[in-house]
Amino acid sequence: MVLVMKLLFLTCLWPTAVLHSSQSQHHHLHHRQQFSFLRRHNSKREIKMRKLDSTKVRPLKSEQLLHIEDHDFALRPGFGGSPIPVGIDVQVESIDSISEVDMDFTMTLYLRHYWKDERLSFHSNKNKSMTFDGRLIKKIWVPDVFFVHSKRSFIHDTTVENVMLRVYPDGNVLFSLRITVSAMCFMDFSRFPLDTQNCSLELESYAYNEDDLMLYWKHGNKSLSTDEHISLSQFFIEEFSASSGLAFYSSTGWYNRLFINFALRRHIFFFVLQSYFPAMLMVMLSWVSFWIDRRAVPARVSLGITTVLTMSTIMTGVSASMPQVSYIKAVDVYLWISFLFVFLSVIEYAAVNYLTTIEERKQLKKRGKASRTYSIDAVQAMAFDGCFHDTDVDMDMDMDVTSFSDRCEENETRARAASVPNVDTTRIKRKRSLKGNVGRIILQNNHVIDTYSRIIFPSVYIVFNFFYWGLYI
Repeated sequence: MVLVMKLLFLTCLWPTAVLHSSQSQHHHLHHRQQFSFLRRHNSKREIKMRKLDSTKVRPLKSEQLLHIEDHDFALRPGFGGSPIPVGIDVQVESIDSISEVDMDFTMTLYLRHYWKDERLSFHSNKNKSMTFDGRLIKKIWVPDVFFVHSKRSFIHDTTVENVMLRVYPDGNVLFSLRITVSAMCFMDFSRFPLDTQNCSLELESYAYNEDDLMLYWKHGNKSLSTDEHISLSQFFIEEFSASSGLAFYSSTGWYNRLFINFALRRHIFFFVLQSYFPAMLMVMLSWVSFWIDRRAVPARVSLGITTVLTMSTIMTGVSASMPQVSYIKAVDVYLWISFLFVFLSVIEYAAVNYLTTIEERKQLKKRGKASRTYSIDAVQAMAFDGCFHDTDVDMDMDMDVTSFSDRCEENETRARAASVPNVDTTRIKRKRSLKGNVGRIILQNNHVIDTYSRIIFPSVYIVFNFFYWGLYI
């Protein structure tokens, strides 16, 4: 009986146990699937994060390789010991401009620094260097070289900043820049435009004196190289040279200084065409007045004033393109002497005209004609039509010239009393009477000052040119 009861009890419990077992197995299977899904999802997420951070992995490795985080690069290499040697190498790409007014020049160059920093040494099986751009420079020590007497300077940044840093396994460093700098050039214009200017670009450490940094040319005189195609419109580059020296500051001490020296010889042909040749022409043009009749007042005065004003314009144009210096330049000497010759030609005619008037009055008084002398208008009219004569000419001329002068006086008398048609007839007669005697009358009617001026002015100007060009060339 008891056995029968146990069998009935087990029969009732068996379906419940089977159902509970199947549910438990299903629950464990679902949990495993969910865990597997989460694991796969987390794995994909980690892979994705690694891909996103792949750009940061390489700089970190480079910085770790150079031990940047292990050192204080605010201090120079070998701090507390001997000064660190920094070699300099310069390649001049171009000289962009030379300004006489601002007394400066603009130059584009490649500036290269060489030094050794054992803190940046790294292991390399192939002994290859590593090259970086400007982003790493802010994290390490670099020399603080600047340009003395610089007005403006900048590092080129097209298409990226033109900066290169190369580190070798033994710690040697190459730091290169492409720079355009405008610096002062102390020019001497006493021989302008026949001058040669000596300019220099000076390099120096700003913070480190000679006890901390030794600046020197890496390869001696060969440290300075230039492009073969460098040329300037107004100058010929005679030479480039490198030199070094020391600079003293009372508050900080002695500093090493490097010099880039170059000599510029000016091309003179431009100034010959623009200044010297026009000045010569104006001086020679002023001499033409010596061959014009002394009574042709409008012709000689207008010619003299024109040459004086032209010389003033030439001198103003030259001065406008030059700095306001307090000493005399070579071009000023030539232009002012030329201006003096032109001015003296005007003064010469003023003297000739005055002396001619005095002589005329004396001769008229001596003849007893002072009471009935010609008016000023009549004398001027005689001068314009070529009928003027003085006593010296009358005494030296032959009978034909005397009769010609008498006819001129008669014609003048008739012209004042006759009508307008009679004046035209008189002028025709005068022109006919002048034929064959004009050249002789003009030569004999010239003043003695004009005669001497035709020889003295050209001779003195030729001697001046001989000494001028012999002195400055």
